[in-house]
Amino acid sequence: MSLAHDLVLVIDFGAQYAQLIARRIREARVYSEIVPHTTSVAAIVARKPKAIVLSGGPQSVYAEGAPQVDPALFTAGIPVFGMCYGFQAMAQALGGEVRRTGISEFGRTPIRVTEGGALLGDLPEGFRAWMSHGDSVYRAPRGFLPLAHSDGSPVAAFEDLTRGLAGVQWHPEVGHSEFGQDVLEKFLHDIAGCRPDWTPANIVEDSVAAIRAQVGDKHVLCALSGGVDSAVAAALVQRAVGDQLTCVFVDHGLLRKGEAERVEQDFVTITGVDLVVRDEQKRFLGALAGVTDPETKRKIIGREFIRTFEDAARQVNADHQTEFLVQGTLYPDVVESGGGEGAANIKSHHNVGGLPDDLEFTLIEPLRTLFKDEVRAVGTELGLPDDMVWRHPFRARVWRSGSSGR
Repeated sequence: MSLAHDLVLVIDFGAQYAQLIARRIREARVYSEIVPHTTSVAAIVARKPKAIVLSGGPQSVYAEGAPQVDPALFTAGIPVFGMCYGFQAMAQALGGEVRRTGISEFGRTPIRVTEGGALLGDLPEGFRAWMSHGDSVYRAPRGFLPLAHSDGSPVAAFEDLTRGLAGVQWHPEVGHSEFGQDVLEKFLHDIAGCRPDWTPANIVEDSVAAIRAQVGDKHVLCALSGGVDSAVAAALVQRAVGDQLTCVFVDHGLLRKGEAERVEQDFVTITGVDLVVRDEQKRFLGALAGVTDPETKRKIIGREFIRTFEDAARQVNADHQTEFLVQGTLYPDVVESGGGEGAANIKSHHNVGGLPDDLEFTLIEPLRTLFKDEVRAVGTELGLPDDMVWRHPFRARVWRSGSSGR
């Protein structure tokens, strides 16, 4: 990610929707990353974020052992937006009152705007938003303007523009909340002053510059699988270094019907890349024989991929000295593999948790900061055909260069 882009940090309090929040911020054309709630204020400030978003979470803010917000976060001069648990945690940390009102709210809930302010000023006086809470903000902290309420939430939204602080009790990141994206963008653009420049065109420009700076005049191998991610990664690297790139396609015996032919014919025809095909079905199927544990399988696959690429590099090295290997690792791969302090290991992706320690290559992962919909949009920006970039067993959400209210 280029330092030229504003950064929004999503502090995760155990939300189901942390990745969705980060995606919605990026759909507002602002770059975002997720960090755990255990991250210190000093570490957060050191990242120089333009804004911070406090996620929802499953606990009560006043329960013993529940994650809290260090009040120092609100004196760092960084705009902060809280949603659901994050909204309540902000209120409690700044002297407001959070308690049970006797009415829990779940699902689409009527919201009544009393003072629109900067956050809700353009919205109707009444709309429905997605709620999921038993506790509520009963009294806003001093200096905050209450903006809305619901049957179970005496204070359902508030803002303090002098400090750039705001929040809502509902979940604006989910599609069930009317005007959810509008509320989020009001905070990001109008209150926090984030620049809306996280676009596919800028992503390509930044990535190409970074790849050229990293590679120099060295040769690069790309692990081309036939999927969307590796195809876009290969196209990015080819845009950056041209004929310094050789793609290696591994037929490991676990492909979809016609996948090998599609890569060998269609991708090469479209991009003109130098392609090496390796038939490694015996290698992979033999290594996986009798193995039933999914984590073990992923690590075996990761290991065998690397060993195959190392063998291919030795062949290519007759003409070139190959130092880099391109992989189509995505941001969710890193998060789900336990990447980062405090992140849970949902599953180890073979290209993250399954790689051997003795790599002969330096990895290039140009998609490592991107979500899947962003990868597809980048592929379109690079000129790859829609049937290659947007194909999927289920319909993908379209993210281009703009956003839409919901």
